[in-house]
Amino acid sequence: MAMSTIQTQTSRAGVREWIALAVLMLPVLLVAIDNTVLAFALPEIAGALEPTGAQQLWIVDVYPLVLAGLLVPMGVLGDRFGRRRLLLIGAVGFGVVSVLCAFAPTAELLIAGRALQGLFGATLMPSTMSLLRSLFVDRVQRRLAIAIWATGFSVGSAVGPAVGGLLLAHFWWGSIFLLAIPLLLPMLVLVPLLVRESRDPKAPKVDLVGIVLAMLTLTPLAAAVKHVATDGVDAVAIGLAALATASGVLFVRRMQRVEHPMLDLALLRDRAFSTGVLVNLLSVVALVGFLFFLTQHLQLVVGMSTLEAALVLLPGTAAMIVAGLGSVRLVRRIRQEVVMVGALVASTIAYVTVAVLGADISVAAIAAAFALLGAGIGAAETLSNDLVLASAPVDKAGAAAGVSETAYELGAVLGTAVLGGILTSVYQSTLVVPSGIAADDAARAGETLSGALHVSDAVGGEAGLALAEAARHAFDAGVVWTAGAGAVLIASAAVLTWWRLVRGRSGGPTTAAVAIAAAER
Repeated sequence: MAMSTIQTQTSRAGVREWIALAVLMLPVLLVAIDNTVLAFALPEIAGALEPTGAQQLWIVDVYPLVLAGLLVPMGVLGDRFGRRRLLLIGAVGFGVVSVLCAFAPTAELLIAGRALQGLFGATLMPSTMSLLRSLFVDRVQRRLAIAIWATGFSVGSAVGPAVGGLLLAHFWWGSIFLLAIPLLLPMLVLVPLLVRESRDPKAPKVDLVGIVLAMLTLTPLAAAVKHVATDGVDAVAIGLAALATASGVLFVRRMQRVEHPMLDLALLRDRAFSTGVLVNLLSVVALVGFLFFLTQHLQLVVGMSTLEAALVLLPGTAAMIVAGLGSVRLVRRIRQEVVMVGALVASTIAYVTVAVLGADISVAAIAAAFALLGAGIGAAETLSNDLVLASAPVDKAGAAAGVSETAYELGAVLGTAVLGGILTSVYQSTLVVPSGIAADDAARAGETLSGALHVSDAVGGEAGLALAEAARHAFDAGVVWTAGAGAVLIASAAVLTWWRLVRGRSGGPTTAAVAIAAAER
């Protein structure tokens, strides 16, 4: 008994380890912020770089797309060659590329820079999770540390738009990328002092074929959605979808055959695990998709400054954080699955509010809808991450975390690709360019709302005013359709969660609380 007590005491983390946790939270916040910080910058980027509608979607999407495809393999790479080393290399690369993005002169170069951000960002996330597991040996402390780490995703996503709005109120659009520098510099200095190097000598080799197949699945899929949004269903869209499907089938077969798969598909057979991953993914879809149209509406339709628009979203940011932390206490009295369903219903109501009110929605109603959405997402993300980690076997916790992180980033991709694609498609098909507008200007106006408003200012007169009114009307029509699609998507997730976890509970315990209690026993 005495020996057991001594071992427990020596394995418990001290002040050094908790300071190290705070330092390791910096890249977590950065990666999450970069998923949503572009929301307020899109109108300014569109005005400065004049991207097409598809390019505007890619500027947002290419970062989480690359991140999602490389998270798991980069985790394996860190296991083999050193997690701290990979973290520091990724931090330096992310900082350098962020500076290049800030001064990108064209939309094409900005997209390329965002892709490189995704590459280096993928080295940051798995490394921080693995290093936390080596820092916190005690099970209870490790669980708390991982919970704090996971909360960083929600907090980063929530504050991203507000941070972007505040920066754009005083600086040019490139300043949002320079935010990486003050976050990464302290990490580069303190990580070598506080965190020991760790690696797994038994880690499997990096599966290059698997990585290629994963990217050949995700990239053509996203490209197909964007192509349909801008050009409709044609041979190109069908070809991209076919390539994504074929690559996906080959990827699944490879993961089933190799001895040490980078993505353990067996985890997805667990009802609680797979449902938690789905809720995590769709919660991010809801957040990113909502921000995509909401920030443009506030700035380009209502006419708010970036700072004013950021203030409108502050209640939702606060609601997301409070709900995420409050849900942990709530599940002590109410079943976790029920709280998750309630959170998804709240997100659905937020989308329904926007769809019903449409162009007549007030700024106060927008703030209230986003606050409701934020509360729903904050609770759903926190509990779904907990469910994923708790329902996985102890020896597969790392793989479970990788799947959860991948779902998060894939949700960011789909939020823009699917919901943003619907918005772009409806806008382009609904816009009626008034007479008196030259063909080149009409083509530019037909790409994005920002492009239409720039043409309106250049043309001036009654024709310019008519174009601006028509463009805003077309955009709001797109918002209604997008909000309706978002409501259906999130409501489906709520129904599925109820069916699989609440109604289907008779098939066995599924809550994270039960899994944790079993582990502790």
